[in-house]
Amino acid sequence: MSHGGRRNALVALVVTAVLATAACGEKTPVATPGAGNVAGLPVTHFESGLQPGAPKPDLQVRGAGGTEDDRLATAAIADVQAYWGATLPADFGGKEFKPVSSLLSYDSRRDTEKTGCGSVRQLVNAFYCAGDDSVAWDRGVLLPMLRKRFGPMSVVTVLAHEFGHAIQYRLGPQAGISKATPTVVKEQQADCFAGGYFRWVAEGKSKFYRVSTAEGLDQVMAAMFFIRDQAGSSGTDKQAHGTAFDRTFAFQAGFEKGPKECAGMNAQNVQARLTERPFDQQDTGKGDTKFDERRLTLLKASLDEAFKGAGVAAPQFTPGSGSCPGGPSTPPASYCANDNTVNFNLQRLQELAEPMDQEAEQAGRQGGGLGDFAAFAELASRYAIGIQKGAGASIDTPNAGLRTACLVGAWAKFTSHPGQGRLRLSSGDLDEAIADLLRPDGLVSADVNGGRPDNGFDRVEALRRGYLEGSSVCSQRYA
Repeated sequence: MSHGGRRNALVALVVTAVLATAACGEKTPVATPGAGNVAGLPVTHFESGLQPGAPKPDLQVRGAGGTEDDRLATAAIADVQAYWGATLPADFGGKEFKPVSSLLSYDSRRDTEKTGCGSVRQLVNAFYCAGDDSVAWDRGVLLPMLRKRFGPMSVVTVLAHEFGHAIQYRLGPQAGISKATPTVVKEQQADCFAGGYFRWVAEGKSKFYRVSTAEGLDQVMAAMFFIRDQAGSSGTDKQAHGTAFDRTFAFQAGFEKGPKECAGMNAQNVQARLTERPFDQQDTGKGDTKFDERRLTLLKASLDEAFKGAGVAAPQFTPGSGSCPGGPSTPPASYCANDNTVNFNLQRLQELAEPMDQEAEQAGRQGGGLGDFAAFAELASRYAIGIQKGAGASIDTPNAGLRTACLVGAWAKFTSHPGQGRLRLSSGDLDEAIADLLRPDGLVSADVNGGRPDNGFDRVEALRRGYLEGSSVCSQRYA
């Protein structure tokens, strides 16, 4: 987050009470189940990856070395082609699907093969090349790193995304793609197309792969987070792919609504919701500010203003151990219902607020924290638990955790209004919240006891809905 010297209050944003009493004669909005399903599919737990006894793909891959990553990538291409072979004609007016012309596996550490897009020398990447209608992947560095860090479905994620670009060229005008289309729109569409494919796999239609809607999709979401653009990048850059928030939005749109939704993504509707932007000139910390008592005072003022529409007593911040004496505890911060306070451990939150060590992240090592907004969001989540209790909502159920993440998203949007507040959302802050949501012990989507929904898909979606749709959706969807 960032802060400035202005004395003006934050732009007022009315955040409605978590549970509103329906007026006489009006119908209470029907809540869509959130904790018990993933976009209408049951929450499942099993090992995700190649199915036992999966057929051997009948594909020619230039340079394939018979490694585990080549097997995963080749099966992914065969699988995604099977998906599009059925989906393209069904969803796009009978349009015939044609497989890509060639496939290439290479080792970026030593190989120098050429595609229609140039040499692969030292290219740690996977890509679709329209010049020769090929898909290529680095089996030497990229795929092993992804597989070891996030699991086999991360390899499939990258290949499904790259094949999404091949689909764009096959659809042409039906996807609204031209030479003038911004790169970030093409990337959002490809992420979305990958989401449509994974829905097909999750429904059990794949001959090669199976993916659980809990741990399996968590692998996918973690991979989407990892390949995000760095904070401070601009969505107008020629090579922009999107923040983690943007990329997971597109993936989830494809998973929930299918490829027609993806083909409808264009410069207008993508730019309207894109969060990728350069740092503000006033943001001297480049997205990170000190997590100290002064910023905690600003945070409390921001939360009080954002949630004043709930009409309930605001929780107070109390430094301490991060636990509640004689009550539910979720250190480093806990909501204590007996005295309506949020008890927090400043030192542990300061450690969490340390900037991410991106060099360590790229190398697969632990290092640094998650960033200042992760710590702010954890405190905001405990504050939101207190607001929900005051409004008479449940605070110890899975939906309470999702509602909390949703309300944190609504508060994040409140802080994004420019030029008025002393505590403002910075470029990359939402990604820090997603990092917290994807880890097993993050608080942003936890109920008062620390219980979290099983799947990261729901947790990320809840934050996103609150940010994009406002607080009213939090009570409607996660009642």
